[in-house]
Amino acid sequence: MSNMIKDATPSSSLDCPVVEGRRELQHVSSRRAEVGGIPIHRVLPSRQRRLVGGWCFLDHAGPVVFKGESRGMRVGPHPHIGLQTFTWMIAGRVLHRDSLGSEQVIRPGQVNLMTAGRGISHTEESLLEDPQLHAAQLWIALPFAQRHTTPRFDHYPELPVWRDQGVALTLLVGEFAGRRAPTLSFSPLVGLDLAAEAAATLRLGLRHAFEYAVLPLEGEVTLDGETFAADELAYLGRGRETLELTLPTGARALLLGGEPLGEEVVIWWNFVGHSRAEIAEAQREWEAGGERFGSVPEYDGERLMPPPIPWKV
Repeated sequence: MSNMIKDATPSSSLDCPVVEGRRELQHVSSRRAEVGGIPIHRVLPSRQRRLVGGWCFLDHAGPVVFKGESRGMRVGPHPHIGLQTFTWMIAGRVLHRDSLGSEQVIRPGQVNLMTAGRGISHTEESLLEDPQLHAAQLWIALPFAQRHTTPRFDHYPELPVWRDQGVALTLLVGEFAGRRAPTLSFSPLVGLDLAAEAAATLRLGLRHAFEYAVLPLEGEVTLDGETFAADELAYLGRGRETLELTLPTGARALLLGGEPLGEEVVIWWNFVGHSRAEIAEAQREWEAGGERFGSVPEYDGERLMPPPIPWKV
């Protein structure tokens, strides 16, 4: 795809352009950052793409090995509204605590899902005895009608896993290839991890009404003959029935999809809302130490505080 198309495709468009009878793919670059003391690649949201179905945030954390006196990842108490936090663990172990009293270690091959709803706070810490970390941290925007749902936490130690042509496929959420994940969702979604134990080309069936994206986590991935590097998101748009995907040995990728929300979604700091007023109110309550978000007293450290809201309140 030409540089002009890569740069000009607006994030609000759900359909990649068709050129000479072939549907183009949008390249979405990640940016480097640090969260809790570890390096990450932030893929969503970006200027190029804000949403893929309900998926509204995507950090690829690691892979990293902690050395010396490093305490690994430590993310202090912080609030959320209007979303689900979705952690897919590939390597390492992380301890989750939240204001509901949940305390759960997540291990490789497992998903932690926290539904913030009207308000929750939580912490995340690497376990000192495990000096590595590799994970995908995602957010799912709750639809307007469910944005104030009751907060909850769910842990999924077992997910559907199968193999196809040397690729291990793990269904993280939704339905795919006649299988269904147990993961709670409030809008039609799919999440699939693909880990190539041997080089392979797969033909995957897609749902016409879903928009899709693929993120290579390790190694390069070729989609419909076009190559994407690790941490470079391939946005596929809607209207596809199939996808041909080639992975070399050792490559790993995420396939994400969902029905477009069709609603305004506002993201600021750790809040997701459907208006700026919702975000501003949540920030005021967190800064004031109100009861809405509770507390995580077991964490040895300070609460995280947001920067000033960048719009007039």
